[in-house]
Amino acid sequence: MGEKKPEDEKVTLLAAETSQKKWKNWWVRTTTTFMMIGAFFAIIASGHIWVILMVIGISTAVYKEVLQIAQGPAKDNSVRWFKTMSWYFLVTTTYFLYGESIIYYFDEIVLVDAVLLPFATHHRFISFILYVIGFVFFVTNLRKGLYKSQFRQFGWMHMALLLIVFQSHFIVNNILEGLIWFFIPTSLVICNDIFAYICGFFWGKHQLIQLSPKKTIEGFLGAWICTMIFGFFWSTLLMRFDYMICPVKDLSMSVWSQVTCDPVNPVFISVPWKLPGIVISFLQTITSMDIQVVWIAPIQIHTLFMACFASLIAPFGGFFASGVKRAFNVKDFGQSIPGHGGLTDRMDCQFLMGLFAYMYYQSFIKTHNVNVGVILGSIINNLSLSDQLELLERILTYFVNQGILEPQVLEQCGSKALTESARQLV
Repeated sequence: MGEKKPEDEKVTLLAAETSQKKWKNWWVRTTTTFMMIGAFFAIIASGHIWVILMVIGISTAVYKEVLQIAQGPAKDNSVRWFKTMSWYFLVTTTYFLYGESIIYYFDEIVLVDAVLLPFATHHRFISFILYVIGFVFFVTNLRKGLYKSQFRQFGWMHMALLLIVFQSHFIVNNILEGLIWFFIPTSLVICNDIFAYICGFFWGKHQLIQLSPKKTIEGFLGAWICTMIFGFFWSTLLMRFDYMICPVKDLSMSVWSQVTCDPVNPVFISVPWKLPGIVISFLQTITSMDIQVVWIAPIQIHTLFMACFASLIAPFGGFFASGVKRAFNVKDFGQSIPGHGGLTDRMDCQFLMGLFAYMYYQSFIKTHNVNVGVILGSIINNLSLSDQLELLERILTYFVNQGILEPQVLEQCGSKALTESARQLV
C-alpha cells in the first residue's frame, strides 16, 4: 500500500470541526497569540536596535527551519559540509545586506571613522570575495555520484537566502526609515491573520485554495474588511507619536527617549478633503449635520493600500509556504509556537509584506532631503585630498567672515596643521 499523500487526506474546515477540538485549539492559539503580541510591543518600546535584532533573529530562525527540511536528504546522501556552507553563506549575505544599510543610513558616522572607512568604501568588493570563497569551497567539495543532490541543496540554500534573508533586510530598512513603516505593515498582517482565523472559525464554509485547505473564502473576505477598518484607525493613532514617525538618528533611543524630527514628512500632516455631493447628502440625512470637508492625513490613505496588499496578496506567501510543506510531506515547519507550528508558519506572509512596504514607501512616500551624511559621502568619494582640504579652508573662511569662528582658526586648521604624510600626498 502506497503512502498517503497530504492532498488525499480529507480536510475538515474549522467551522465544521467538533466543538471540543475546535475550542481547545482556539484557546491554545489565543493564548500564544497574546503572548507573542505582548512580547512584540515590549520589544517595540525597548528601541530600534532591539527591533532590528528581533528581525535578524527571526529571519535566522526561519532560515534554519527551512534548511532543516532539506537537511534530511543531505544527511542521507552524505552531502559533505552542507550545514557549514549554509551558515557561511548566511553570514556572508547578512554582512553584505546589513553593511549596505549601515553605510546608507549612518554614513556621517562610518565615513569619518579611520577604521570603518576602508570597509565602507570597499564593502561590495569584500562581500563579493567572501561569496566567491564559499562558491569555490562548494565546487571543490562536489563528489561523483552526488552531483544532483549537492546542486539541489545549493539551489535550495540560495532560495532560502533570497526569500528570507534578502526580504528581511528590507524590513530592517523600514525600521530605519521610521518605526511606523515596520509597525503598520506587520500589524496589518497580524490583524489579517487573526480575523481570517476568527471569520473562518465561525462562518467558514467554502474552501479558498487547495494548497491551504483550511483557508476559507469567508475568512479571506472577512479578514480583508476588518484589516481595512483596523488599518485606517491604527495609522490615525500611530501618526501622533514622534517615536513612531521619526527616522532613526540614534539606535539607542527608546519609547522613553525625547524624540523629535524636523521636518516632519508631509504624509503625517492632515489635509482637508472635500466630500462628494452624494456623500454630503447621505451624511446630512443620517446625522442632520452639514459635513462637507473631512481632515485626513495621507498616511491613512496609504495604509488602506497596504491593508489591501496584506489581505489579498501577502497571504500568498503563506500559500507558498503551504506548498513547500506539502512538497516535503510535513505538517508544520517546526513546533516552537504551540497551536501555530514553527516561526516560518507565522512569518511566511511578513517577509513579502515587508518587501512591499519598502517598495511602496520608496516609490510614493519617501521625501529626499539633503543631509550631512549625503554631502559628506559625496565629498569623501568624489573629491581628491587636495580638493577636500580646499573645501575645508573655504568653509572655515566663510564662518570667519560671518563672525562665527575666530580668525585664528584659519591658521590652526590650515596647511601648518597637516601631518607629514598628508603633506607628501598633497
